[in-house]
Amino acid sequence: MTDTFTGPVAREMAQRLTAALSPVSLKVLNDSDKHRGHAGHDGSGESHFTVEVVAAAFAGMSRLERQRAVNAALGDLLQGRIHALAIRAKAPGE
Repeated sequence: MTDTFTGPVAREMAQRLTAALSPVSLKVLNDSDKHRGHAGHDGSGESHFTVEVVAAAFAGMSRLERQRAVNAALGDLLQGRIHALAIRAKAPGE
């Protein structure tokens, strides 16, 4: 797996996604600097993310089902710590 987990929120996201989905590839990319001065940028440096995840668990799932699985794994982080999340979820071989 690719290690792109730099801050505490990104590391927590990676831990939760790994536990829930057992991905073969996972990238948690911090996009917060791109949103400096915009709504939701809380100054913490960890408010906007892109998740790129490849997991066998996604086989046979629709795009919406995959996004729901990622959201479920992140749980309460989406309630207060993460303002924006882009999800790229694939099954192996896609």
